[in-house]
Amino acid sequence: MGLIGFGTFMLEFLKVIFLGIIEGITEWLPISSTGHMLLVDTFMNLKASQDYKDMFMVVIQLGAILAVVVIYWEKLWPFAKMSTIDAKYHALGLSLNDPLTKEDRRLLGKTWRSKDLIRVKGIAMNRRILQMWVKVIVATIPAAIIGLLLDDFMDAHAHTAWVIAIALIVYGVAFIFVEDRNRTRTPRVTRIGQLTYLDALKMGLFQCLAIVPGTSRSGSTIIGGLICGIDRKLAAEFSFFMSIPVMFGWSVVKLIKFGFHYSFAEFILLLVGMAVAYFVSVFVIKTLMAYIKKHDFKIFGWYRIALGVLVLIVFAIQAIMA
Repeated sequence: MGLIGFGTFMLEFLKVIFLGIIEGITEWLPISSTGHMLLVDTFMNLKASQDYKDMFMVVIQLGAILAVVVIYWEKLWPFAKMSTIDAKYHALGLSLNDPLTKEDRRLLGKTWRSKDLIRVKGIAMNRRILQMWVKVIVATIPAAIIGLLLDDFMDAHAHTAWVIAIALIVYGVAFIFVEDRNRTRTPRVTRIGQLTYLDALKMGLFQCLAIVPGTSRSGSTIIGGLICGIDRKLAAEFSFFMSIPVMFGWSVVKLIKFGFHYSFAEFILLLVGMAVAYFVSVFVIKTLMAYIKKHDFKIFGWYRIALGVLVLIVFAIQAIMA
């Protein structure tokens, strides 16, 4: 991007805000954030090198990931001081071994029951949260291996409108089919404690499909969860948790490949994109989780199909007119 004028910078600034909004919306809805970002960039091209844009499209996701960490902090952070826990219980007139009501658990923030605690020198570790993180790591391994092996190949050959359109349509049909199949079935897993390591590995294998742009990382993992008999809300939440190491690690890889040689303007635009993605993601995640309490994912399937067909039509017209 180099040295650019103020007017040009402001235009790129507005483009980055729009891309941050698209990232914040599409990262958590099962409709493919990368696919949307690449399609938007086709019509609203950032004035930057291809290497910078490839890095930007991935690293902007760090803002979206921060939203998950903030919203689900109580479910993600397994450590606390024993003195803090004792004080919380004392304030409610409880001891660690007392049974907890639903209201007690709400006021405590975490269910720090005695059987869940691992005490080490005044520090308490929540056994259930630690087990959840082991499951996340198990689910992350397949995508980490496949991603590192195929990243350069997919960047060179798969980031095209045709691939994106086909992936949008195929997984749109898959969502509709899976939701219709599950309509009369009762979920086998409704709590994260019931999720087995094999279930986590299966969702991790489905996550590998997201290396194809247009697939959607959340979409592929949620479909995998639904196929495995996991409750819709839990499948979405665990998909969010799986995204933390994958997207953080992928962002670090992209940053290292790019080499940290930004211009000042490029650095500011990257920060702006991440900030916008964060704030939009907070709203979208909360809205999505409220929506799927009463609805299924079929609407996203139909959206993917419609968007995929539109993309095919637009690029077919461009190819004919070229």
